[in-house]
Amino acid sequence: MSLLEVAAVLVSFVAIWLTAARRMLCWPINLLACALYFKLFLDVRLYADMVLQALFGIAIGYGWIAWAAGKDAAGAVIVRPLSPLVAAAGLATGAVGGIGIGWITSRYTDAALPWMDAALSSFSLVAQYWTARRHSASWLLWIVVDVLYVGMFVFKGLLPTAGLYAAMVGLAVLGFIRWRNAQRASGAESRAEPARGDSHA
Repeated sequence: MSLLEVAAVLVSFVAIWLTAARRMLCWPINLLACALYFKLFLDVRLYADMVLQALFGIAIGYGWIAWAAGKDAAGAVIVRPLSPLVAAAGLATGAVGGIGIGWITSRYTDAALPWMDAALSSFSLVAQYWTARRHSASWLLWIVVDVLYVGMFVFKGLLPTAGLYAAMVGLAVLGFIRWRNAQRASGAESRAEPARGDSHA
């Protein structure tokens, strides 16, 4: 356990909690967490996850802009449903990306766990994109990915990071519940609008 890993764990935990709460502050905190984990994964030769942090940085910029433009009149970030077609396309993209990244890292690098690392990295990008697009289903994918990450980090001896990802499973469950409730509330309000309008007609 290093000071770098401890710092990355603490910053990441705060970032995920803020994301689950739909707070805009989550984006700069997430960016700092990415920078810390980029260096950590470089040190332990998890190259796909190292590159993932750089890609997360790009996705964070996109999410920051998308969330800023996706607020309701009260300033709350609006949660959007995920269609089955978009969900299927995202999962297919994650699978293809995992195979491609795994082939490259297993063939051209000394990556410690190339295929698992690649698959989790690829599906993490899909989950991050869904988060940026404000889909509550993103948390379901995060739950699956984070559970598998716990096992990988235990195997690599990164126990604080494994503990972080175990806690992130709980945060993902909380995030899904909060976002689903917000989505339902938003849908109920939008359905109620015509009724209120009709009553004054």
